[in-house]
Amino acid sequence: MAITNGNYSSLQKEINNIVWRACDTFRGTIDPSQYKDYILVMLFVKYLSDLHRDRYDALKNQFGDDEAMIRRRLQRERFVIPAGCSFYDLHAKRNKDDIGEQINKALEALEDANKKKLAGVFRNIDFNNQHSLGETRDRNRRLKNLLEDFNDPRLDLRPSRIGSVDIIGNCYLYLISHFASDAGKKGGEFYTPDEVALLLAKLVQPTSGDRICDPTCGSGGLLINAAEQVPDGNFAVYGQEINGGTLALAKMNMFLHGIDNATIEWGDTLNNPKLLENDTLQQFNVVVANPPFSLDKWGAEDAQNDRFARYHRGIPPKSKADWAFITHMVETAVDDGGRVGVVVPHGVLFRGSSEGKIRESMIQENLLEAVIGLPEKLFFGTGIPAAILLFRKGRERKEVLFIDASREFDSGTKQNRLSEANIAKIVGTYERFATLEKYSYAATAAEIAENDYNLNIPRYVDTFEPEPEVDLAQVSQEIQETEAKLVEVQAQIKDYLKELHLDGKEGKQ
Repeated sequence: MAITNGNYSSLQKEINNIVWRACDTFRGTIDPSQYKDYILVMLFVKYLSDLHRDRYDALKNQFGDDEAMIRRRLQRERFVIPAGCSFYDLHAKRNKDDIGEQINKALEALEDANKKKLAGVFRNIDFNNQHSLGETRDRNRRLKNLLEDFNDPRLDLRPSRIGSVDIIGNCYLYLISHFASDAGKKGGEFYTPDEVALLLAKLVQPTSGDRICDPTCGSGGLLINAAEQVPDGNFAVYGQEINGGTLALAKMNMFLHGIDNATIEWGDTLNNPKLLENDTLQQFNVVVANPPFSLDKWGAEDAQNDRFARYHRGIPPKSKADWAFITHMVETAVDDGGRVGVVVPHGVLFRGSSEGKIRESMIQENLLEAVIGLPEKLFFGTGIPAAILLFRKGRERKEVLFIDASREFDSGTKQNRLSEANIAKIVGTYERFATLEKYSYAATAAEIAENDYNLNIPRYVDTFEPEPEVDLAQVSQEIQETEAKLVEVQAQIKDYLKELHLDGKEGKQ
């Protein structure tokens, strides 16, 4: 029986908690950046197995004992589960001495049976890895515990029970966010905080029919948030990711959110872009990214010979790839209304040399639309504040909107967060292109030129709070009153000392 709205929230919380407790199998022995792969893969296999079980039961009701017909119909389902490769088959083998190898073989068979969708998804996950999971006895114990944890009857992920894919997709995101938090700096490599991803998605305004791309997609959160802004589901999703393990997370994330047609490629976007069409860079309506901040050794030495001529505005410095990523994104946006949204460190706004020249060229071409300063401590692994740059091709407006949103957030011990109200204010200000005192300012091209194309936000948004004026007469009066009280207190202390014979006169020889 499918869930209702009334118990949706409690079921989501229960499933999240069950899967999070399964992580206890690895805590203290394996770094979160490693054990996340085993947990997330097992959750994905459990979901596929329950999906398969649900369809089998439905077909059984329809065709009765005609197993041949049932099997033929199952071969045409969204995912195919080969015999012996379901989660429940693996759970039945949990006491085997080679359980790690058994899981690996099942994953390989799952990939082979679903090549178009799952090719490469399990390639970098080794459940028989001694270095990651320990020697045979410890490894077997951990894997047995993992299988038993996921066999919890409350972790029933059949669509007939949980309804849409929202619950399992939300659980996946819940886990990724916690893994990113635990992994510290490494967490920022594969995850953008939900609030930042949602903000960026709302700012780039995806619409029906759009092709949406993230050239450094990580685990896919930005793409999913952008896709969810298109209510009729008429969109196409593309991404590229350099890390093979993170690529797998992105692909699973897409499937768990019902995005089966996503194209996610494996490779280095700057040196080997894979999203091509007719041997040139594929073009997209929306391009979003949270690329690695100031990446060193990104390939500047070969940029002059780039076969796609992406760096015609200038070549960024070899120790900072920020403008290389931005340039790639702008070059892959369609000429008529292509939108680009990118998260950057503040140095991108004002650093000189080649970066300054690229920045000047982008502004003179009327590509830059907005600069938004974000609060500090929003991102995993770094406390520095970041900014969002928005570009739009073919725009008519000549001004650039500067928004200083750095002071409005919900504070946290380890990490700050953007509230719904914070996000709504940023998006509303951008959509109205409004100038608000001490918050935003629409600067003309001439004003930016006067500032030597420096985009540092305080040059345009005055957030200075004057110190309150000091009333010297009042301060003098307060000092006099304080001194009088001090004389009075000293006299009282002297009287107390006399009463206690502690005024220093007694006991003298």
